[in-house]
Amino acid sequence: MKTIKQALLGATSAFVLFVAAPNLAQADELTLCWAAWDPANALVELSKDFTSQSGTTMKFEFVPWPNFADRILNELNSGGKLCDLLIGDSQWLGGSAENGYYVKLNDFFDKEGIKMSDFADAAVNAYATWPKGTPNYWALPAMGDANAWFYRKDWFAQPEIQAEFKKKYNRDLAAPTTWDELIQVAEFFNGREIDGKKVYGAAIFTERASEGITMGATSALYPYGFKYENTPGKYDMEGAVNSPEAVAGLEAYKKLYKCCTPPGYTDAYMGESLDAFKSGQVAMAMNWFAFFPGLYKDEKVGGDKIGFFVNPKEKVAASTLGGQGISVVANTDNMDGALAYIKWFAQPDVQKKWWSLGGYAVHKTVLNDPTFTESQPFAADFLVAMNQVQDFWQEPSYAILLQAMQKRLHDYVVADKGTAKEALDGLVKDWTEVFKDDGKL
Repeated sequence: MKTIKQALLGATSAFVLFVAAPNLAQADELTLCWAAWDPANALVELSKDFTSQSGTTMKFEFVPWPNFADRILNELNSGGKLCDLLIGDSQWLGGSAENGYYVKLNDFFDKEGIKMSDFADAAVNAYATWPKGTPNYWALPAMGDANAWFYRKDWFAQPEIQAEFKKKYNRDLAAPTTWDELIQVAEFFNGREIDGKKVYGAAIFTERASEGITMGATSALYPYGFKYENTPGKYDMEGAVNSPEAVAGLEAYKKLYKCCTPPGYTDAYMGESLDAFKSGQVAMAMNWFAFFPGLYKDEKVGGDKIGFFVNPKEKVAASTLGGQGISVVANTDNMDGALAYIKWFAQPDVQKKWWSLGGYAVHKTVLNDPTFTESQPFAADFLVAMNQVQDFWQEPSYAILLQAMQKRLHDYVVADKGTAKEALDGLVKDWTEVFKDDGKL
């Protein structure tokens, strides 16, 4: 395990963005690395303003999500110079900071008057700080995100479906607000024929190789009461990770998977969820807010055919955190240019345009605008989600911790191995070994 862990830790990744600003030396060219998805296209458009203002040419390296972590982490670990700026996942902060892959930005922020208090508190904590709970900043919050849901609003509105649901459950058919309701609605639609086609209840995340099933299952685990520790910072996982509430949450996720997902849906993540919904296979689907602008614009399933809802609560209100911060890669040869881009990107007017183009700004100037909740049909849900997000470990050993959870969850949910309690007990054992090896237990 030590050998595996060192390889993974050495591959910790980071992201870089740059824009030239007044009083900072300009780089002739900067390369920004991120994942290949809709928000990246919006960032290309946004960054044209930076180029026009600074004269700096922006290049982009966008890697498909399944290959993103391996590609960028290997680049950082090898001392490569591909990325000047990196937009990296929140889980990478600990390793990237401790391994020297990211530039600490505190002095730069102070010098340029960039205040973290201008950004949503949850975003700053998740995307910028390490160690957690300290004012040590390794990124600027760039892309707020959380796992949420969308549904076929046009199906829900059909009078005969409404009447049948009301007769069966004695309540109106509407977007679920609890996990009990979510499973109930999924069961109601599963196997039903709509517009001459058999449909299924829900598309969820089951992917094994990277992070998929963890990001999906925690959307049930967190609302039921799953915690990583009984005491923050103490790594006392027994009775938190495997609590009765956590067991119930994992059982609920498996129930939803078994009852109501399309056939063969054993290794599905973002792309498969989108495909299932766009092809008319499912009544509901989970995915990241990042994809919602594109879904709403989709000619076949968007517009008045689609509705959105925040991750349902159960015992508590909670959403699985996505999103990223933008960091300066320490190995850049264009330090001044990379910092200039950070300064430019942090400006309120730039943040407003970022939101308008389909990026998820978390600057308070954007979020607190009286018109924000009406600016998109999912904007109000985004605000709710970002105030209740929970995140995976951001420890330097996050990769091995994530691998362990991926295996335990997939074995139980998809492969039918053991019980939920046994899966979570095994996870406590796995993680205890990692933290003992790290000298933290």
